[in-house]
Amino acid sequence: MQEKIKDLEKKIAEAHKGGGEKRIEAQHEKNKLTARERIHFLMDEGSFEEIGMFVTHRSNNFGLDKNKPLGDGVVTGYGTINGRLTYVFAQDFTVMGGSLAEAHAEKIVKIMDMAMKNGAPLIGLNDSGGARIQEGVVSLGGYADIFYRNTQASGVIPQLSAIMGPCAGGAVYSPALTDFIMMVEKTSYMFVTGPNVVKTVTHEEVTSEELGGASTHATKSGVTHFTYANEIECINGLKKLLSYVPQNCEEEPPAIDYKPGNEVREKLNNIIPDNPNQPYDIREVIEGTVDSDSFHEVHKDFAENIVVGFARIAGRSIGIVANQPAFLAGVLDINSSAKGARFVRFCDAFNIPLLVFEDVPGFLPGTDQEWNAIITNGAKLLYAFSEATVPRVTVITRKAYGGAYDVMNSKHIGADMNFAWPSAEIAVMGAKGAAEIIFKKEIQAADDKEAKLKEKEEEYAEMFANPYNAAARGYVDEVIRPDQTREKLIKAFKMLENKVDTLPKKKHGNIPL
Repeated sequence: MQEKIKDLEKKIAEAHKGGGEKRIEAQHEKNKLTARERIHFLMDEGSFEEIGMFVTHRSNNFGLDKNKPLGDGVVTGYGTINGRLTYVFAQDFTVMGGSLAEAHAEKIVKIMDMAMKNGAPLIGLNDSGGARIQEGVVSLGGYADIFYRNTQASGVIPQLSAIMGPCAGGAVYSPALTDFIMMVEKTSYMFVTGPNVVKTVTHEEVTSEELGGASTHATKSGVTHFTYANEIECINGLKKLLSYVPQNCEEEPPAIDYKPGNEVREKLNNIIPDNPNQPYDIREVIEGTVDSDSFHEVHKDFAENIVVGFARIAGRSIGIVANQPAFLAGVLDINSSAKGARFVRFCDAFNIPLLVFEDVPGFLPGTDQEWNAIITNGAKLLYAFSEATVPRVTVITRKAYGGAYDVMNSKHIGADMNFAWPSAEIAVMGAKGAAEIIFKKEIQAADDKEAKLKEKEEEYAEMFANPYNAAARGYVDEVIRPDQTREKLIKAFKMLENKVDTLPKKKHGNIPL
C-alpha cells in the first residue's frame, strides 16, 4: 500500500507540474499566472476539489503518443467562493498551449453538467491557443459539445468567462454564449480570425491588441463587459460580480444585513440643472440613491449614453438601467439599446429586480442609425422590458420624450411603480420642436417669427413639460421630491418582493435579433 501511495503522490506532483518549470517561468515573465495559481486566488482557501487530474488524451497522431501530459491542458473542479458552491475550469497554456481536443473538452463538459445538475455558477478561465490541430475533427466536436451546454445552461445558472490569454477561432464562441466576459489588459485577446489571416484576406495591417485586445472589445465591439489591469484584479472582479447574483434561476439574489436609518438624500435636490439642455452625470443620481459604495457598473466604456450595473438598496441586490445625459444627451441608439436589453434579460432570468432612471430625449436620428437597424435594435430593449417579470420600478428625472418614453420601462409595458421628479418632462417631443409643428401657421404669419416661436414654445412647455398630466392619467404613480427617492424605492421594492407574474404559454418568444 505504501508503494501505491507513493506512486499516487508522484502522479499528483506530475499533474501539478503542468508544462514544466521552464514553461511556467515563461508564463510568469508575461505577467500571467498559471492555471492552478488562478484557481488558488479565486476559490476559498482549501475548498477546491479537482476532478479529472489524471485524464490524458487518446490520440496517437503526429507523435502525440509520446506526449500525454496528465490533465490534458485544463484544470477542472469545484469549491466555494465566499462560501458559495462554484464550478470552475482553467485552461493551462503551459500544457500543449492549452489547446482543446477530445479529452480536454470532455473534462469541461463534465464540470458544466455538474454545475447544471447542482444549480451553481460556472466560471471559465480561458487561456488557449485554440483547437488541437493534431486531433482533427474531434477538436471541433469538443467545442460544439461545450457550446451546446453553454446554451442549455443560459438563464439557468450564471456563467462567467475570464479571458486570461489568447482566445481565437471557435474558442471565442463559448465565452460569447456566457453571461459576462472579463478581459485582462495587454495579456488577453479575442478574435475569430487573427492578424495574419486578416492581412492575407483583406490586406489590413493590424496587431493582436488592436484587433481583439481588452480595450478594443471594451470600447468598440462591446464583446467584453469588464477589463482589468492584471489577473488578480480580474479574479477579484469575478468574486465581486458573483456577490450580486443568485446561485441559479430558482433562487433569490443574495442580500446583506442592513440597518434602516435616515433615508433622505438632500444632495439629490441639487443635481438636475435649471437649464433643461444642460447635461449632468446620472451616476451621481445612482450613487446618491443606492447603498453606499454598492454600485458595480457593467459595460462602462461601451455605449456610454446608457449606464447599466448592479447595486444594492437596503441590502438587496438590484439591476440598474439609466440614460446618461452626460453622453450624447442620453439618447437611445443601436449600441445602447442592445447593451440595455442584454442586461435587462440577465436580471430577469436571475430574479434581480430592475430600477430604471429615465432622462431620454428620444432615439438618435441619422442615416447611420437607420441603415444599421435602429428600429430592430431599439425593439430589443422594448422587448426585454416588456418580457421581464421581476419587480420593475422607474424614476423619471427629467426628459421622457417620444417612443423612448415607452421603451424605458413605462407603465404601459408592465412597470410596477413609476415615480417622477418635479423636473420631469413627459411629452411626445421637446417644446421647441412641438411648437414649430403645432403653431406653424401662427409663427409664419407673425411679424417677429422668433419671438412668436419663443412664446409658443413656452406655452407648450407650461402645458406638457411637467409630470402632472401623466400623473393625472395614472401613468406616473407619484411625483416625488428627489430627496425622497431612496425612501420611496426601499418601500416599493419591499412591497414588490413577493411579486408573481407569468407570461403567456409558449415555447419561447422571437426577440428581434
